[in-house]
Amino acid sequence: MASNFTIEPCEKEIIAKILNGINQFNLSQIPAVGNFWTPLEFIIKDEYSNVIAGILSGIGYWKGLEINLLWVDEGCRNRGLGTALLHHVESIAINIGGQISMLDTFDFQAEKFYLNNGYVPIGEIKDFPKGFRRIYFSKKLNQ
Repeated sequence: MASNFTIEPCEKEIIAKILNGINQFNLSQIPAVGNFWTPLEFIIKDEYSNVIAGILSGIGYWKGLEINLLWVDEGCRNRGLGTALLHHVESIAINIGGQISMLDTFDFQAEKFYLNNGYVPIGEIKDFPKGFRRIYFSKKLNQ
């Protein structure tokens, strides 16, 4: 290991270099079958224009839908809003060739929700945070 290096906080303008570096390596191994990243980010507003739910996701260059965050306001849960957002992005992903969806959640968050929507647990970290589990899910799209 080289001894002449420093570790520093990453400046925003360097992020593109890091992303380009990993993308260049990845694509040297397996060619892209789609755009680098197509954001699929949507919200639901109520009749008063209040944001009551949202999803932050996207589809990458290997046609995988990555769901980074899905949120429904606590007072609006159990009304199908989360399912509507989830199905919306899955449908878009399928229409542009998406083949799989992936995400993670905690057992105190939405484990049952994702199981009820056809997601399959593919791994977990126990005791993170202490006393809880972080669960990783996937779902084959277009079945």
